[in-house]
Amino acid sequence: MTDADWTAVRLTAELAGVTTLLLLAVGTPLAWWLARTRSPLKPLWAAVVAMPIVLPPTVLGFYLLLLMGPQGPVGQLTQALGLGRLPFSFGGLVVASVLYSMPFVVQPLQQAFEAVPERALEAAATLRAGPWDRFFTVALPLARPGFVTASVLGFAHTVGEFGVVLMIGGNIPGETRVMSVALYDHVEAAEFADAHRLAAGMVAFALVVLVTLYWVNRPVRHDDEAAR
Repeated sequence: MTDADWTAVRLTAELAGVTTLLLLAVGTPLAWWLARTRSPLKPLWAAVVAMPIVLPPTVLGFYLLLLMGPQGPVGQLTQALGLGRLPFSFGGLVVASVLYSMPFVVQPLQQAFEAVPERALEAAATLRAGPWDRFFTVALPLARPGFVTASVLGFAHTVGEFGVVLMIGGNIPGETRVMSVALYDHVEAAEFADAHRLAAGMVAFALVVLVTLYWVNRPVRHDDEAAR
């Protein structure tokens, strides 16, 4: 691969890593609330989180571009704070990726929290464990497989982004040109050998992701059950 392709690979890995960490930080309390709340607003918030799954990426990218542009409320706020404009920058890519990949992190975490037995939390409460203690010493350890799945899905989905990153980041080499955009450039220029190397790498990456998920979520076979 060319130096520009390796730069795109590095940029993609950085984007996916930062996005995944931010999504775990933001998505964990949101998923906990969705798993435990009885609020009538739960369906609305669940739908908002899931929207990127059904929404065309270009539609999401278009509205993010308007919001973060010089005339948009987010754009005016970032300029007033001295942060500059987010579109066509790495920071803008991170914001867009967090929103676009959110359901792939929040939903596995929500399912993992919903699977935490209520009895375990009640037993901890009888031992005078406070809400924070119950969350960190009971809920989080029991939901560990959900965190692994959420991390892998969030990272992998960010790596495969195309429409949103092209709308928000453009195609600036070394700054916003990620792997999917580099692959598109090679195809447009009829550089099929270079395109093949990038595409094959992404196929291998997808295979590793799926094998990891199936391995993490495989049924646990206990020895006593096997002996029956």
